[in-house]
Amino acid sequence: MLAVVGLALSVAIFVTWTILLTGLNSRISDELDKEVDKLRRYAGTALSQQSGPQTPDVRKLMIDYLQVNPPDRWETFFSILDGAADRSTFIEAPVRLDADDELVARMAAATRVVSDEAETAKGTVQYAVIPISVEGDSRRGHFVVAIFYDLHREEIVDAVRTLGLSALGAMGLAGAVGWLVAGQVLAPVRLVRQTAEQISDSTDLTRRLDVPGNDDVAALAGTFNHMLDRLEQAFVVQRHFMDDAGHELRTPITVIRGHLELMGDDPDDRAETLALVTDELDRMNRIVDDLLTLAKAEQPGFLALDNVELADLTVSVIAKARALGERRWRVDEVAEARLPADRQRLTQALMQLVANAVRHTADDDLIAVGSAVRDGRVDLWVRDSGPGVPPAEREKIFGRFVRGVGRTGGHDGAGLGLAIVRSIAQAHGGNVKVIDAPGGGACFVMSLPLWELWRLS
Repeated sequence: MLAVVGLALSVAIFVTWTILLTGLNSRISDELDKEVDKLRRYAGTALSQQSGPQTPDVRKLMIDYLQVNPPDRWETFFSILDGAADRSTFIEAPVRLDADDELVARMAAATRVVSDEAETAKGTVQYAVIPISVEGDSRRGHFVVAIFYDLHREEIVDAVRTLGLSALGAMGLAGAVGWLVAGQVLAPVRLVRQTAEQISDSTDLTRRLDVPGNDDVAALAGTFNHMLDRLEQAFVVQRHFMDDAGHELRTPITVIRGHLELMGDDPDDRAETLALVTDELDRMNRIVDDLLTLAKAEQPGFLALDNVELADLTVSVIAKARALGERRWRVDEVAEARLPADRQRLTQALMQLVANAVRHTADDDLIAVGSAVRDGRVDLWVRDSGPGVPPAEREKIFGRFVRGVGRTGGHDGAGLGLAIVRSIAQAHGGNVKVIDAPGGGACFVMSLPLWELWRLS
C-alpha cells in the first residue's frame, strides 16, 4: 500500500511541478508582452499631452515611465541611450545587468522589439528590449524589461520540495499507523494459524478462537470454530467406534481363537466347532454393521430425504414384521400425511423396535405399530404386551452395548439396536422414548418434528 501511495504521490508531485513550470513560462511571456504594451501606451499618451516649447527627450520619457511603473518582484528595468546603459535608470535587482557591456551592446543593436534570455550570476534572465525614438530627438533609446526566471523557478522548486517532504512525512505516519492497524486486524488471522499449528502438533481439538466483532476476520474465526466442532465430533465418533469395536469384538475373537486351538480331529467335534465359529463370525459381522451405522449417523449425508407416506410406512412395517414370530400383530393407527424423511432409516428403526419387542414377548402376545400427527409432531410407535421396562432403566437402555433381559432370561444381541434407533431419530431432529403401554407392556415412541407436512386430500 505504501508503494502504491508513494507512486500516486510521485505522479501528483511531477504533474504539479510540470504545471507550475508551464505556468511560469507562460506568465513570464505574458508579463513581457504586457510591459511592451504598457510602455507603448504610456509613450503615446505622454507625447500627445506634451505642449509648449518643450524639447522632445527620449531619456526623460524613460525616466518618467519608471517613476509611474516600478518593476515587480524579481524584475528589473533600465534604459540604454545611444548604445550605453543609462545608470540613473537602473532599478535595484539581484544582479546588475547594465554592468555587462557585451549584453548591453547586443540589446542596443535591436531595431524592433526583441525577446531573449541571458545567463547571469543569478541564473537565467528572460528579457525584452523595446526600441524608443522620439521625433525631434536624434538619440536612440532602448528600454529593457528583465525577469529573473531562475529565481521564480527556485520558488517553485521550494514549494515542490516542501510538498515532497510533506508527502514523505505523511507516508511515514500513514505507514506507522497502517502497520499498527494491520497488526491488530491480522492478529486474529495469526491466532487462527497458531491454533491450527498447535492442533496439528497435538490431539486437543477443544481450543476455540474468541474474536469479537462482525467483520470478515470475526466471520473467518467463526468458520474456523465450526470446522473445529466438526473435526472434534468426527474424532469423538472415531474414538467411540474404536472403543466400542475393541470392547465388543474382543470377546468373539477370543472365543473363536480358543475353540480353534482346542479343535481336534473328531468330525463331530470339528463340525460343532465350525458351527460355533460361524455363529460368532456372524455376530461379529452384525456388530460391525451396527457400529458403522452408529458412526454414519453422526456424519453428514446419513439421511436421504424423501416424501414418506406415513400410512404406507406403518402398514409395510407390519407386513415385514410378521415373519419374525407368531405374535398378534396389529396396526393401532395410521397418519394420513407425508413427511420429508429417510424412509429406509425409519423402516430400519421401526423394524429394530419390532425385533426388540419380539425378543421380549412370547407367542400370541400383542405387538402393535402405529403412526399419528400430534401437537405439530409425528409419532411412530411400537408397543407390546411384554413385561415392560422399569422406570430406572428407560434411559439407560438406549446406550451402546446395554443389553436387556429377554423372555428366556438371557441377554440377547450386542446391545446396539436401541442406540441405532436413537441415532436415526436424532438424525431426523427428533427423539425416542419408552413409556408404559396401555394394558401393560412397553411402548417405544419415536417423535419427529414436522419440518414440512402435506395433508393428503
